[in-house]
Amino acid sequence: MNQEKIGKFIANMRKEKKLTQQDLAEKLNVSDRTIGNWENGRNMPDLSLFKPLCDELGITINELISGEKIKKEVYQEKFEENVIKTIDYSNKKINGKTNLIGIILITIGVLLSFTAMTIFPSDSSWGSVYSVFGLIVSLIGISHFTKKLNYKKRLLIGLGYFIIYFSFLVLIDFISVTVHSQVPRFSYEKMYIDNIAIYKAPFYNVYRINVDTKNEYYIIDTKKEYTIDTLPVVPFNRNKAGIDNLSKFKNQYLGNNSNTGNIISNLPLAEYGYTFEIDSENLGLTINYHITDWYINENYYLEKSLVYNSVSLFSLIGNLDHITYNFSGKTYSVDKDGIKNYPHYEDIIKSNKNFNKYLEAKINNDEFIDQVFKKLFN
Repeated sequence: MNQEKIGKFIANMRKEKKLTQQDLAEKLNVSDRTIGNWENGRNMPDLSLFKPLCDELGITINELISGEKIKKEVYQEKFEENVIKTIDYSNKKINGKTNLIGIILITIGVLLSFTAMTIFPSDSSWGSVYSVFGLIVSLIGISHFTKKLNYKKRLLIGLGYFIIYFSFLVLIDFISVTVHSQVPRFSYEKMYIDNIAIYKAPFYNVYRINVDTKNEYYIIDTKKEYTIDTLPVVPFNRNKAGIDNLSKFKNQYLGNNSNTGNIISNLPLAEYGYTFEIDSENLGLTINYHITDWYINENYYLEKSLVYNSVSLFSLIGNLDHITYNFSGKTYSVDKDGIKNYPHYEDIIKSNKNFNKYLEAKINNDEFIDQVFKKLFN
């Protein structure tokens, strides 16, 4: 159908009937703007309005579709031609509405999925539920575009879309887990062992250690190399206090306040607040913690922290000679000669691997820590 030709024909016939756009609009129960759009060729009247419009303009539907008056001798020929045009126009209108519905459903589904992943906390099951629901809504939208295809092709397209969409959700979730250190939304199995939560997700595992404490930390095991027996578990926040992070601030000189402050702020006990003082002349370091020593001494936490902090500080600050730890209840001191009483200290300072082997791996052994603590802080 030629919309512009039909629009001009409607306008001419309206004027012949001495009707304004407003007059015709009122007779057809539409707006005068709608009439204007028809006459300007911007769109066509709805099929349900063809007969009422033709009755008001004194023309036949055949003439409306042709966009001109038809002579009797070619009326039948034009009629057949216009029937085909009408069927084609109807199909396009139906397909247009179907495609519009499909686009709307896809848009709603995508927005629902990503809004759910943003609004709900990562450890809430609602985030994954609504994300998958959004996937299903968008999949219904895709089906509107494949109605003309046979069943097998529709099934393959739908399955492919589902796999790609879900894989994209899992990828976004994995990025959030690695960047923000959080629980995976799409974990298919959860286990709790003591203070450790284990989440098994597609292609990787997440270990949440020291759950709901100040020292909670995450290990993201993409290689699935850890078991509960080989997992590096310490009572501290390993993401901060681990040697891989601490070694970034290694320095030969105590006078580097920035590096020294960064080391202390990442070590255990910093979570309770502290101040520190550097004695550049005597190469000494004093750390004042804002807490009483006995208050935090559950499960040897004080001893573990002081042993760990001392070995870390002496191994990372080359010219450090002695350390004093002040609490509101007591003072503890250790010097460079004393720290050498820690087993394998000379090996520890050689590599991060040795640090983890001889210090981190020993830190949960209460008997070992008790013996070492007495040697270092006697």
